[in-house]
Amino acid sequence: MLYYEKGSIDTEFSSADLKAGLFEALEKIGKKHKVLAIPPDYTRLPSRAGELTEFSWQFYGDALTDVLPALGTHSPMTAHQIDHMFGSMPASLVREHDWRNDVVTVGYVPAEFVKEVSGGAVEFPWPAQVNKLLLEGNFDLILSLGQVVPHEVVGMANYNKNIFVGTGGVEGINKSHFVGAAYGMERMMGHADTPVRRIFNYASDNFTNNLPIVYVQTVVGLDKTDGKIKCRGLYIGDDYDVFTKAAKLALQVNFDLLDKPLKKIVVYLDPTEFKSTWLGNKSVYRTRMAIDDAGELIVLAPALKEFGEDKEIDRLIRKYGYFGTPATLKSCDENEELRNNLSAAAHLIHGSSEGRFSITYCPGKGAENLTQAEIESVGFKYADIDEVTAKYDPAKLRDGYNTMPDGEEIFYISNPALGLWAFKERFKY
Repeated sequence: MLYYEKGSIDTEFSSADLKAGLFEALEKIGKKHKVLAIPPDYTRLPSRAGELTEFSWQFYGDALTDVLPALGTHSPMTAHQIDHMFGSMPASLVREHDWRNDVVTVGYVPAEFVKEVSGGAVEFPWPAQVNKLLLEGNFDLILSLGQVVPHEVVGMANYNKNIFVGTGGVEGINKSHFVGAAYGMERMMGHADTPVRRIFNYASDNFTNNLPIVYVQTVVGLDKTDGKIKCRGLYIGDDYDVFTKAAKLALQVNFDLLDKPLKKIVVYLDPTEFKSTWLGNKSVYRTRMAIDDAGELIVLAPALKEFGEDKEIDRLIRKYGYFGTPATLKSCDENEELRNNLSAAAHLIHGSSEGRFSITYCPGKGAENLTQAEIESVGFKYADIDEVTAKYDPAKLRDGYNTMPDGEEIFYISNPALGLWAFKERFKY
């Protein structure tokens, strides 16, 4: 059932509009005695889910007893991040998701189904795992809040991904990421109906259909006329329609289909959001279908301090590097530690250009930043951030095409998490 739906490429939601839309939906849902909110973490700050979580607390008051950020494999939120993202909501409500220890397996998607939907790319049963709080908390409403946007693992982020990955466990996250990598992310990004989504939907229909989950989905994009991030849609409901409607708008808002492949792309990683290549490689994932053969991707990453936010995944990235699909699959065959961390293996595939274009990272120069030796050890090129920003200054560039003083044409992206870019001949509808 849809409780609220509004959105278009021209719609602009203010905070007051979001609050009014959410309250309208919650009034229809009715009074509840114990509510759990599952928003994204700080890495999804532009989603507006932080505000919506705060508004949910304002609506339900003491009945909203727990807030479980959908960390997945990400680092726990800091006190500053919690305060910034959730405003006046008490920080004491926030719980930390531990993807290694706090999960329960609620069922298995059959291997035959996984093989069928992946076109034979993989064949294993997929464990549907969720944080035990969802099952043990005796909630009569679970609000899953987040942004629908193109995504490298599932095609379009959010909906039940927020549950099965955001509050999921090691095996479920690892295998879902590997399904996407094996099937091919370029066949999935920007699509609502993908093998990974079908697996999640099977799990929703068969294993968590008893949970009182309502999805609060935003569509957020960059307005190229003024360079501001704006919320274009809000969809609230408890079934698949809430996702498909949001995904349809997200494809319009977040997807740039280009007439020609790009020779050089410069991406800026906001230091408040991007501190790892685990996240920063969205600059690779989201642009790979737009970059020309022998093209160049330059990533300005002033806060880059690690590869993986999880210590074990960071170690594996450092050991095996971003050297392409054949090398990664060979390493999986030969090394049990990588076979046991398939999300890391999938990430290594996603973060490689497969030798088709170059990837140059420009980290900051602080004591915590990754060094040139570290950057180059995993297969990326390195460049001095001061020298590169002197030529490509984010403060002076506008999103999209820019012609430099020497006549060079580049394509600039201020936040790779907000979109998907593709040369039209590479994207398959």
